[in-house]
Amino acid sequence: MNFESFIALRYVRARRSNGFISFISLVSVIGIALGVAALIVVLSVMNGFQKEIRSRILGVASHVEIQGSSGALAYWPQVAEAARTVPPVIGAAPFVNAQGLLSMAGNVRGAMIRGIEPALENQVVDVGQHMLRGQLTDLRGGEFGVVIGVELARALGVGVGDKVTLITPQGQVTPAGMLPRLKQFTVRGIFKVDMYEYDASLAMIHLQDAQLLFRLGQDVSGVRLKLTDSLEAPQVKKALLGMLNEHAFVTDWTEQNANYFRAVQIEKRMMFIILTLIVAVAAFNLVSTLVMVVTDKRADIAILRTLGASPRSIMQIFMLQGAASGVMGVLAGVGGGVLLALNLGSIVSTVEHWVGTKILSSEVYLIDTLPSDVQWPDVLTIAGIALLLAFLATLYPSWRAARTQPAEALRYE
Repeated sequence: MNFESFIALRYVRARRSNGFISFISLVSVIGIALGVAALIVVLSVMNGFQKEIRSRILGVASHVEIQGSSGALAYWPQVAEAARTVPPVIGAAPFVNAQGLLSMAGNVRGAMIRGIEPALENQVVDVGQHMLRGQLTDLRGGEFGVVIGVELARALGVGVGDKVTLITPQGQVTPAGMLPRLKQFTVRGIFKVDMYEYDASLAMIHLQDAQLLFRLGQDVSGVRLKLTDSLEAPQVKKALLGMLNEHAFVTDWTEQNANYFRAVQIEKRMMFIILTLIVAVAAFNLVSTLVMVVTDKRADIAILRTLGASPRSIMQIFMLQGAASGVMGVLAGVGGGVLLALNLGSIVSTVEHWVGTKILSSEVYLIDTLPSDVQWPDVLTIAGIALLLAFLATLYPSWRAARTQPAEALRYE
């Protein structure tokens, strides 16, 4: 160890006669630690929210959809077979998309009606794994059964075995004029995917019933695909566009839910900038600490200079002292932030239990838990920025220390 490092570490460990300087130094370290920990926790929550929303959306929505340009896709078995030849595609299923009203005993709710082939649906989405009652396979063509979300079932006041009336916007012409088409369905199952938008509005019926009800014949709205890696959806979309004719178009989940993820990404960036400024404020508290330390150590600096220490060595001593404080703050912040982020779910659950209320409402935030996903690249980036800011904060006080004149410093000693 060279003498600059030795003296800097002695200054860090030494008990100062001026308690105020020690207090300010401790506040600087704690400020850096709190800023780093807060930044890690917030970014982990953002990452967890994005991951949770993505997994829940993709549990109901498909990775890629092929739809007919006129609203109907003919020869869908051939389209599905062609899509399966693209390597990342591991599942394909037809679907019919429509809107309607579900009515039961005076309760009326709008719903997204999805016609599915139960035997194929589990290949593209995970709704079958979130059934509270019944199964998707309970839907059979010609029996007019329906599977609905738990919030929709609660709003209508229905359970498995109850009858609901589906009102479709496609009317039929009668001597009395245009009348809406009505059809009674039996509730065969109830699912809960823990995403309010789908739990409160999605109703699934058999593909044959949907084709009959919406007068599609043998056509469907499109084909849904599942991939081995959802992040490959844009590449698969490009590959499919080159295979299909102009009567079909392809969309992927990043386009269908772009607003969700764009909002989260923008918020994550803004929170990173804001909390980095907090870390910067805490780091630059080192400036005041080192200025006071330099003033307190003027005699020591003068003695070192008379013993042959160069201005560069003096500057290095105080830079190392300030950097050591920054490193301690960053290490404490990283340790505390990671520990807090990894246990955030249980901490929030405990607070909710004590308070007796729900912090997150699924109707507002889409999910009712506080997810956390610690990503080490983010942690390393935060630690690197904090260390850089702490290092920059040491430059000016160290430069002032290096300019100390021995004669002036020892005049009144």
